[in-house]
Amino acid sequence: MKYTLTLVLSFVLNAAALSQDLTASELLERAIAYHDPDGQWVTFNDAFTVVMTRPNSPKRESRVAINLPEDYFSLEAERDTITTQYIIDQSDCQMLYQGELIDGTVAQSTDMSCERGAMYKNYYTYLYGLPMKLRDPGTNINHPVEQKEFQGKQYLVLKATYNADVGSDVWYFYFHPETYALQVYQFYKTNESGEMLPDSGEYILLSEEATVSGIKMPKVRAWYYNKDNQYLATDTLVD
Repeated sequence: MKYTLTLVLSFVLNAAALSQDLTASELLERAIAYHDPDGQWVTFNDAFTVVMTRPNSPKRESRVAINLPEDYFSLEAERDTITTQYIIDQSDCQMLYQGELIDGTVAQSTDMSCERGAMYKNYYTYLYGLPMKLRDPGTNINHPVEQKEFQGKQYLVLKATYNADVGSDVWYFYFHPETYALQVYQFYKTNESGEMLPDSGEYILLSEEATVSGIKMPKVRAWYYNKDNQYLATDTLVD
């Protein structure tokens, strides 16, 4: 028992010392080296399928295609035999419902819009491009690296805030203290004064990995509310 406690104490002290030595930029570079060891993200051009499951709701299967050099994005989703697709090709937006190209008038009845398509583009590119996306202009990571315990595990934590034209949420990214793998992220909303709202937002637990074009992405992402730990949904990368 004493031996086990000594090992645990040693691990915690070493992690704390490491968090004091690393700057935010250094931690980010080590995390990127783990997830994107060959620097493939900037030329990413691939597709993958994500299955979302949530309580009391049919699953949604989404085929995501991202071509960063060409500024191209496509999302084809199927739920309950209904298929929708957004294609964002640079500034051009197309929407398809049940395989048929639709215009803005029809889109209103299907709850589709080019604004929603742009939101999906940002959503998938951001979450599956982490931690590399933390290099983007308007992202501020010049905060001290923290050592935190979350659900019984120790992490090195990076805080990110954003310029007003990018976003208002406050994000925390939890990295394994030895491998620097991203394993949890968490965000909070802010009020009009920029103050973080502690009962807002969600946290996302990452587990398993899938390698897509040389990049280690989370295979499973489970979403929960911060305020009460209520489970929301799970996204699973299937290919």
